[in-house]
Amino acid sequence: MNSSKKVAIGITVALLLALAIRVALIYQERHDTGPAPETAAKVDPDELVFLKKQRPSSLADEKQLIGTTIWVSAGGQLDYYPATAHHADYAHSAGTLLGVAPLAIKDAFEQVAPTSATFRIPGGDRQVLLAFTLPNSTDPTKLYAVPVGYKKGGDYTFVSDDIFFYDDPHQLFNYWGPKIWQAIDAHQVVLGMNERQVALSLGQVSKSTSQDYGNRMVVFDNLGKPLAVTFVSDQVTAFRPDQGF
Repeated sequence: MNSSKKVAIGITVALLLALAIRVALIYQERHDTGPAPETAAKVDPDELVFLKKQRPSSLADEKQLIGTTIWVSAGGQLDYYPATAHHADYAHSAGTLLGVAPLAIKDAFEQVAPTSATFRIPGGDRQVLLAFTLPNSTDPTKLYAVPVGYKKGGDYTFVSDDIFFYDDPHQLFNYWGPKIWQAIDAHQVVLGMNERQVALSLGQVSKSTSQDYGNRMVVFDNLGKPLAVTFVSDQVTAFRPDQGF
């Protein structure tokens, strides 16, 4: 075989090899599914629930709630008072609002508050209060009032969005199931509840030595009857009365 034939054969072999490599690459590109997808992070369904906000900035904004029903989200924090038209009897607390209690709003007004009524809501120049009845009480016609903000100078500050649900939480979190809701409505704890559910049931006044939400022991004041609740993977695994609050 002369040198010219050897060169031709070598070129042919090189071309065939290059073609085979190209075909292989094309096949790989068309059939490659890419890297294995990472496992999607588990999303807490509670975080996906839409919580309506009112964002009030005036007394007129609060008056828009008249005729509606709202529900307490920040249980165990706010005292409420017997009321008459545009006036709250600060001298006689009617109790502390409990979680998920429905309030039928009848009025919104301003009133100068005594120092004794400014523990949770500052007094400012005047407090802003919502007047309401309690549909689930023994006397659903009796009028009460609770402070939800204050006026200082010409400016208003409100906490309404932080302490109320504007939609029925039983519907917002209906996937919690009847067992959990029965415990919350009775302000009790059952095994398997998560921290959000227990806080709604016992109130938000609590303390804990850990910041590891869902994996810690939390002592809930529970209106002066402290309860120590242990959470593992955001589920109640144990609870007991506690005297150390």
